[in-house]
Amino acid sequence: KVAIKGIERELICPACKELFTHPLILPCQHNVCHKCVKEILFAFEDSFADGGSESSNQSSPRIRISSSSMDRIDRISRSGRKRNSLTPRSTLFPCPGCQRDIDLGERGINGLFRNFTLETIVERYRQAARAAIAIMCDFCKPPPQESTKSCMDCSASYCNECFKIHHPWGTAKAQHEYVGPTTNFRPKVLMCPEHEMERVNMYCEICRRPVCHLCKLGGCHANHRVTTMSTAYKTLKEKLSKDIEYLISKESQVKAHITQLDLLLKETECNSERAKEEASQSFEKLYHVLEEKKSAALRAIETSKNIRLEKLQTQVEEYQGLLENNGLVGYAQEVLKETDPSCFVQTAKQLHVRIQKATESLKSFRPAAETTFEDFVVDITKQEDILGDLSFHSNGLEIPEINEEQSKMYNKALISWDCPGKTDSADIYVLEYHKLNRDEENVTWQKIDVCGKSRVVSDLDDDSSYAFRVRGYKGSICSPWSREVILRTPPAPVFSFVFDDKCGYNNEHLQLNPRRTSVESRAGFPLLLGSERLQVGCYTTLDYIIGDTGIAKGKHFWAFRVEAYSYLVKVGVVPSNKIQKLFHSTHDVTSPR
Repeated sequence: KVAIKGIERELICPACKELFTHPLILPCQHNVCHKCVKEILFAFEDSFADGGSESSNQSSPRIRISSSSMDRIDRISRSGRKRNSLTPRSTLFPCPGCQRDIDLGERGINGLFRNFTLETIVERYRQAARAAIAIMCDFCKPPPQESTKSCMDCSASYCNECFKIHHPWGTAKAQHEYVGPTTNFRPKVLMCPEHEMERVNMYCEICRRPVCHLCKLGGCHANHRVTTMSTAYKTLKEKLSKDIEYLISKESQVKAHITQLDLLLKETECNSERAKEEASQSFEKLYHVLEEKKSAALRAIETSKNIRLEKLQTQVEEYQGLLENNGLVGYAQEVLKETDPSCFVQTAKQLHVRIQKATESLKSFRPAAETTFEDFVVDITKQEDILGDLSFHSNGLEIPEINEEQSKMYNKALISWDCPGKTDSADIYVLEYHKLNRDEENVTWQKIDVCGKSRVVSDLDDDSSYAFRVRGYKGSICSPWSREVILRTPPAPVFSFVFDDKCGYNNEHLQLNPRRTSVESRAGFPLLLGSERLQVGCYTTLDYIIGDTGIAKGKHFWAFRVEAYSYLVKVGVVPSNKIQKLFHSTHDVTSPR
């Protein structure tokens, strides 16, 4: 016997993280509460209407939609459905358990089976958890008595007296099925959700779900392999019993694995602390280097400042000496008072030289030092880029490779990449690109986060070369950058058009695809005659087709791809006044073979 409290993990809804309430079985065989399925569909419809904004994800506090689920919104929201206030109209959502896209079909939630077995187990768990809480009789007058049994046909609980009153001997109610007190009432017969009046009596081995005879006769299970319900019950019960017996027989091995996992948990804790310490030491080294560089730069600026201030202060003092009764001028004025010629000449000669220098400096004033510190600006652009790329590099993440054959370059760039090992180990990719310019010394990369393995890049300049590179991220761990790939845009704006299926189009000889983007000759008798004339050197007949848009002026870029098996294809531009002439005279005698 399994302790009921030991299986709580299996009874938790993956959406609301609480015990299941009316669980439904999804096509992927996972179980989700009925209310949670509706709330998930409502939440996704709100996300579609709001463009997937974060605020729209808070429509239901019970459920938690993961980021990986929200990545599917763009693909799912193309149905363009609107929300109904009572029931969700959207039928497509990711399973909370496995994230697989689930399509409920036209019937939506009504097409899902209710898991009564799981519901019964949850009820037993709840009763074990609240053993002290009694289930009261539904029919007693206040105060109600504790119930002693529950009727599965009436979906109600009774005390002994009320049960006798409502199920008297000799009546049909006396034959009702009763069990111990419970709040989990389930129908005695499981009905088909597709055909509500039919009971399920077969099991579809392809879809792995119970079906009725109408599902097999003309429903979606008509061509599926089915078996009787009793056979399926016996087979599945035998398989489940054998598997359980095998697991129980391997209990010692399971305990050994648990012991090993406990050791791995402790080892992971130790290794993570060691990794944190090593990372901290690495950053401390960077801090130390930066602090040294910072101190050296500040010292250099301070030294230069002191030298400049000293020079400017000296210059200030010199100019203050040129003021009247002050400094050099005052001294000269005192010298002029000397009356002895020999003494005056002896002093005035040197003084006159100083006065002349002061006069010249006054005419061409220039500060003794620069006030700007442009020479002390620290350029950290390259260092910022390097630090921006600072992350954990792991050998476990493969280096993506840009597929040049699948990547296309027109007015927009379609960049595709693959992983050599064909495994998608990265959670997200980062695509970077920049325009090649000889004049730019410092390259600035444009960054785009991509969830898949391809991305369309818009707003590119004509006749320009661009470099692309990509790397993968898994959490904080990233792969090295891929090899840079250089692609060039066309020399002129791209001219987009499709083939015209009306003007001159010969549907007996030519076949257009539905999008009118490709055309090929129809195989038939005219084509055989044309090939025969080609063999004997005679002229052939060409089938013409034109684009649905004309060009009036300007410079344009357009391109065709000719399949390798083609025999003769001519592409060009024709004036509008000669189109009719081409369609009336289709003989070609000048084309090269």
